[in-house]
Amino acid sequence: MNLPSYRDSRSATAPTRVSGRARNAARLSTAAAVAAMLLAGCGAGTPKATSHSTSGPGLTPVPPTAPTRSHSSFVPDLTTAATACTNSTKLAGWSNRRLAMLTIAVPVSETSVSDVTSEVSAGAGGVLLFGSKAPSDLGSRLNTLKSHVPGHLGLLVMTDEEGGGIQRMSNLVGSLPWASYMGAHWTPAQIQQNVTKVATKMAAAQVNMDLAPVVDVDGRNVAPSKTNPDGWRSFSGSTSVVSKDGVAYLNGLRAGHVIPVVKHFPGLGGSSYNSDFGPARTLPWSTLQKVAVPPFTAAIKAGAPAIMVANNTVPGLATKPASLSPTVINSELRGKLGFKGLVLTDSLSAKAISAAGFSVSTAAVQALRSGADMVMFDLKGNISSQTSSIATAITDAVAGGHLSRSRLIDAAGHVLAVRHVNLCS
Repeated sequence: MNLPSYRDSRSATAPTRVSGRARNAARLSTAAAVAAMLLAGCGAGTPKATSHSTSGPGLTPVPPTAPTRSHSSFVPDLTTAATACTNSTKLAGWSNRRLAMLTIAVPVSETSVSDVTSEVSAGAGGVLLFGSKAPSDLGSRLNTLKSHVPGHLGLLVMTDEEGGGIQRMSNLVGSLPWASYMGAHWTPAQIQQNVTKVATKMAAAQVNMDLAPVVDVDGRNVAPSKTNPDGWRSFSGSTSVVSKDGVAYLNGLRAGHVIPVVKHFPGLGGSSYNSDFGPARTLPWSTLQKVAVPPFTAAIKAGAPAIMVANNTVPGLATKPASLSPTVINSELRGKLGFKGLVLTDSLSAKAISAAGFSVSTAAVQALRSGADMVMFDLKGNISSQTSSIATAITDAVAGGHLSRSRLIDAAGHVLAVRHVNLCS
């Protein structure tokens, strides 16, 4: 809150004598003005314009008349006292627990989304749908689930609807081929058109985020496996083809009102292993900069709202998994590439994460410290217990000084921003 600006009103001329009743009235007026200033300075928004505005469509704005110097010695300057309302100023008033919950995407089976009602009621920022065949009434079930979001601030409902063998709800939204087929047989315009058709049906079923497109550059003509995370999931082994097709895919999702998540930064093409099953390395950083990073740069320039970071280590750049590395996220993705949107981790249940010495909960804290905004984990074990453990680890880290509260607020702000939530409206 800004301190009031006071004016010294001592006059060069002799003061006019006033009655005691007038002096009391002046004091009351001054107290009311100070109280009004304090309320404005600590409030959630700026005052609304009155109906006497002299500006509007076709009118020349008229500046306000300069205030007349008062003869009271304690009249604040109200024009500078109000604090602008932003999502950050609002989030600063939230508890650490509620902020922590907003950074978690809770996994759930698409056939029983009500299983995570308690987590959504506690403020989880998103849910991640697993399965291979969605129920016909998925939309109504998700609407019911969203009704439990505190403050009705919206919910990220995400799934992996890439194409080919990685589709969760093709029975409801239609099928796409593997990305490698699209890259070899469809033009970017055809990719965008076909993806829009699927996305439109996804949105109708209340799914508003797709963990796609994959913009890894990988020309290997094989199915994805334990030893190769990409293969047919990649549009091409050509950087330029992947760049164009990746942008077409994300534009197709956006045209259908689904939020695209570009993955897996900084690029999994040519990886030594699949990080879901064990420690994995990308190609050397010097190679990735030339071959793998350009598709992400193209996506960012096209307005990509969200990017997923891989769990691989990056030789020559980072020894920790990329999703836990401030060098990868803050220095490269945020800093050099200038990405300002939502950063998600790949699943922190991956064997590459545990092999690096992290539990899901400690990995979540490290990911947030490194610049990630939302963490994900697999649908296995007790989901309620895991969600609570992650939230507790995050709040404990803030309390212990291992994670700054400002970083947690920043992460929560990115989660709200990608859904266009304005806490001040």
